Amino acid sequence: MFERSHYPLDPTAPELFDAIQEENRRQEDHIELIASENYASPAVMAAQGSPLTNKYAEGYPGKRYCGGCEYVDVVEQLAIERVRAQVAELTKRFPMYS
Repeated sequence: MFERSHYPLDPTAPELFDAIQEENRRQEDHIELIASENYASPAVMAAQGSPLTNKYAEGYPGKRYCGGCEYVDVVEQLAIERVRAQVAELTKRFPMYS
């Protein structure tokens, strides 16, 4: 399904690497019918593995409880704007649900 041939933990944790690779193969070879087990795209997996994962950012963009969240704010604001645009588009296409 997705190319995930390299994980940086290969030399340091071979058993973990092997288990991840086997799970990847299982997901590629089987169809999953459990709604809560949707497949994340490579872009989502890359974002989840980014330095943003290390940042605690309670609150809202521009109104955080701790400092150092300026880039988290940028990412969260982009997400908010994209969702708003998608909702606006869906509302135009399906006015009966607005």
